[in-house]
Parts: sequence; structure tokens; C-alpha cells
Amino acid sequence: MPLDFQQPFTERTPRVVNAGKLKRAQARRKAKAFLAEGENAVEAAVATGAATDLFVTEDAAERFEEIVRAAGYMDVYTHAITDKAADALADAVTSTGIFAVCRPVLWTVPKIMKGRPKLVAVCVETNDPGNAGTIIRIADAVGADAVIFAGDTVDPESPKVVRSTAGTLFHIPVARDRDVRRVIGQLEDTGLSTFATTMNGEVNLAAPGEALAQPTAWLFGNEAHGLSDDILAAADHRVSIPIQGSAESLNLATAASICLWESSKTLSEE
Repeated sequence: MPLDFQQPFTERTPRVVNAGKLKRAQARRKAKAFLAEGENAVEAAVATGAATDLFVTEDAAERFEEIVRAAGYMDVYTHAITDKAADALADAVTSTGIFAVCRPVLWTVPKIMKGRPKLVAVCVETNDPGNAGTIIRIADAVGADAVIFAGDTVDPESPKVVRSTAGTLFHIPVARDRDVRRVIGQLEDTGLSTFATTMNGEVNLAAPGEALAQPTAWLFGNEAHGLSDDILAAADHRVSIPIQGSAESLNLATAASICLWESSKTLSEE
């Protein structure tokens, strides 16, 4: 059915208003839905069946014609919207004009563990949406089995995180559990060795020996404070990344990419 851009939804149309509310965590919990924005995220949401509604401006409908057509094949309700409606839905500074309301896609930790994962990224108390989304994207790129957000973290289904994942949120299992200790216990019960990143670890990532040649869960800490002493003590290994230059430390997502790459490289050689 062709879109009607003669009478598009405006920023005051109830469906648009309700979709815009999904930028808030409380509204997402109440509606059991979240909002994806931009070409990559919306395309993945449609392709995986997570999208229930598509909102698109006239210009975006032309630019992303394949996504709109695919949404029709997937029986996704597709709505024409004005540019002002797109601005109301947008979280990005510059709107791409295409949005999808999605069903929740987060897994539970026990469901992830049933798959007997060999490589898992665990974001502990991670607060920055950009870092969170980038780590999900990195984990997917290196072939990790899952990403878990443990403790008081950013919501993986918040607009900024979804956009930062560039669609990979819909392809790799992602879970969230506020009890860090419970998460670590579930990892260990499944046979995963836990590796905590820290400035002064007894394991040097440049020469980890046989440490990474086993199912591994990486614990990445808060951007400002790292991992707490009790979490460091609870981990099986504490790992430091050698820095050759004068930089004092690495960005969280950068450190995660190095660790996950080293693990994936080692596991692939097994």
C-alpha cells in the first residue's frame, strides 16, 4: 500500500506522540517497546522482525526505499510523517527521517548461558551510551557470543545506544541484569573464566600465555571509576593492556576492542 504524503502524521498525531515517549526509560518499560532511528538500526529491526511500526518522511521514503518495501513484506505498519514529526522523534542532532518502534530484544542471562557461550563481553556499571553501543558493535564484529550489562548501567535499548550499535543490537544476544554478583556467578557456573581489565593486572595482554585459550568473559568497568575492588577480587584473572606511548589510559570501548580481538583471535586458533 503506497504511503499517503498528502495527509502525513504530524508531531501531534497520537501515534507519533506515543512513539516519541519511548525516548524515556519509564515509557519504554510501560509500553514494552523501544525506538530505533537511522538507516542501519531500522533496516536491522525490520529484517529481524523486531519492528512493529515504521515512521518515514517523504524524503527518507525515497532514500530508503528498500527498507520501506521490506517493511511492507514484513507486515510492519508504515506511516508517512512530516519533517516536524521526524524532529519530534529524533534523538540525533540531524534526523535521517526514518524510525521504527520495536519489540524488546533483550535476552536474559540464563538464556544466553544455555547456549554455552565461549566469549562474552560484560559491561559493569557502564554509563556512556556511545561506549555501550560501540562495545555491542565490536562484540558482534569479532564473533563474540553475547554482551551483558551488569549493575546500574545505561539501558541498551535507549535511543543513543541503539543508534551507536549501527544495527548490531538486533543480531547479537544482549542482556541486562542489575545484580553484578549474580551475573558473575552465572558466568562461572557455565564454565567461563572471568577476566577483569585493570591498570595493574597480573596478566599482561601482550603475553597472556594459555589464559585466553578457554571460554572467556571480559569484565569492563565504569568509564570514570573502572571496576570496584570486590569485582576485581571476584574475577579469575586481572589483565592489563600494555601502553607503549605516553597515554595514561585507554577509552573504555578502545580497551574492550583490544581485549575482545585478542580473545577471538586465540579462540579461532583452537
